[in-house]
Amino acid sequence: MKDFDDACCSNASPNPHLLDLASPARRQMLAGGLGAAALAGLPLPAAAVSAASGAGRAAKVPIGFDPIPVSQLDQVRVPAGYRAELLYAWGDPVSDGPAYRADGGNSAAEQGLQSGSHHDGMHFFPFVEGKKLSSTHGLMCINHEYTDDGLLHTGGMADWSAEKVAKSQAAHGVSVIEVKEEGGRWQVVRPSAYARRITAQSAITVSGPAAGSAGLKTAQDPHGRLIFGTFNNCAMGHTPWGTYLTCEENFNGYFKTGKNATPDEKRYGINDKTAGYRWHEFDERFDAAKHPNEPHRFGWVVEIDPWNPMQPPVKRTALGRIKHEGATVTLAADGRVVVYMGDDERFEYIYKYVSRGIYQPGDRAANASLLDEGTLYVAKFGEEGKGRWVALEHGKNGLTAENGFADQAQVLIRTRQAADQVGATKMDRPEWIAVHPKSGEVYVSLTNNVKRGTSEVPGLNAANPRADNVFGHIVRWREAPAKGRHDAGSLDFEWDIFLLAGDPQHPEASRRGNIKGDAFGSPDGLWFDAAGRLWIQTDVSTSVLNQSDYARLGNNQMLVADVATGQVKRFLTGPKGCEITGITSTPDGRALFVNIQHPGEPASERSEPAKATAISHWPHSQFPETPAGRPRSGTVVIRREDGGVVGG
Repeated sequence: MKDFDDACCSNASPNPHLLDLASPARRQMLAGGLGAAALAGLPLPAAAVSAASGAGRAAKVPIGFDPIPVSQLDQVRVPAGYRAELLYAWGDPVSDGPAYRADGGNSAAEQGLQSGSHHDGMHFFPFVEGKKLSSTHGLMCINHEYTDDGLLHTGGMADWSAEKVAKSQAAHGVSVIEVKEEGGRWQVVRPSAYARRITAQSAITVSGPAAGSAGLKTAQDPHGRLIFGTFNNCAMGHTPWGTYLTCEENFNGYFKTGKNATPDEKRYGINDKTAGYRWHEFDERFDAAKHPNEPHRFGWVVEIDPWNPMQPPVKRTALGRIKHEGATVTLAADGRVVVYMGDDERFEYIYKYVSRGIYQPGDRAANASLLDEGTLYVAKFGEEGKGRWVALEHGKNGLTAENGFADQAQVLIRTRQAADQVGATKMDRPEWIAVHPKSGEVYVSLTNNVKRGTSEVPGLNAANPRADNVFGHIVRWREAPAKGRHDAGSLDFEWDIFLLAGDPQHPEASRRGNIKGDAFGSPDGLWFDAAGRLWIQTDVSTSVLNQSDYARLGNNQMLVADVATGQVKRFLTGPKGCEITGITSTPDGRALFVNIQHPGEPASERSEPAKATAISHWPHSQFPETPAGRPRSGTVVIRREDGGVVGG
């Protein structure tokens, strides 16, 4: 996650923290930090016990590998019996485009035909062979979240120019590539009729209630129906009808406004000190003082059809405008489409969208409007582990013209303010959300929040039971059941804390966590495989990686949890200065794809060109056949040497 507005938070609403909703006895317990014994792994609070007692619990699953130790090496490490291979790195041609230049010398036009930088969320879409889904041939959609402009250009940000802005914009967005296993090795198919790049300059249409509304109209687009670009593409989702959902997260860092930012700009973190990417200097639409509606056109979920390269992406406004970490799709018991989403900033909210219509298998045309017509909800976590989803619907729950919401378009453009209005529960940086494939249980990673319980932001949160939450945790909820499974379409749920991350050797008891197995902190990416194993990826900031509270936890890593027992095993450790993010697999589970983002990133999150390899030489440090120049984000494929299911 890249955030140029990280001083604290932008949510100044008086909405209750979960602690305020708890019973007096629970408030007293939580205010005391749960006590050293609870944090050391004894039973969770009453809310957790209450929620855990419900029906439909996930079954125990095997985790069939020996965990690996923490690492500070400059390579991807996996368990014995596994191997990792590089598939697709920043600068690689998408199809038959230009080759990568290790000195950062590719032009903006060339970058638009190559892999973007900072790989993040992704998904594998298999070809159909006969009547079966292929596990050796497919399309891959990969997000490119942001750029390190110190690496992207030969001279970094010196002599900043329109060409450098154009190249930065071309390195953002999404790759669609064709991949295939041939001769025992995965590779990108070149040329490919499916391959394309979607960047910060690509034409994208708009659908849903906000399309054509006054708030989306600009001088460039007076109709409010055509937006150029998507960027800060973080996590993602995929639909049952075979499309990809890429999510716009910290879009505020690309805009600059005047000294007197409006309340709406402040609520999304836009001010006169943002715009760290400096696009506004050569692309006027990123000057919000001149074009105040332009920021409204970002912060959406964007649907991409990987199978139709001529089809423009679509921004689906019914899913709301927030700093989207992801958009996890599942089905309600009656066939309605449900999308879970987190707003990745301190003290923000968790949302879900429920379609009005029913998913029709095999009929793409019938599913075309499912993400345009439905209801957006925000979560309220109540006392004793009970919760409820509250509709963000114009005319209801105070979302009226008198309160600043003229219509549903305004509710969706100002989603955060709408959630403030209905009294949603403040959470700690909600990131990836994963749904158990069999039980329907839902898990969300809450990466960390060092502002929790401070003098700057007083008050604790019952779902975040530690002040100065350095290590983060994972919360789980179970929707009210229907048809023998937790029903994603329900408006009521029970919640509990699945685990508290931490260092069991930490001198402070409140920071030891309660993990059963291998320790970690700052959980981010979450993903369930078909068997129900929960894969957990970490995003420890490079400003604290391998030091201070994180001195014993090594480089960022990926772990596997059995949610029935709570057992956690470390599966992968990454190279120096990287984040582990993005995960997908082939249908047979025998090839696992993982992204290594920003290897070699310094604490400032922007490299000096003359010291590009000061921290990391990856992927060259592990794969010497790759260029020896600047560190590069990349996708690796991991397989068992005996050909078995990864993780099993």
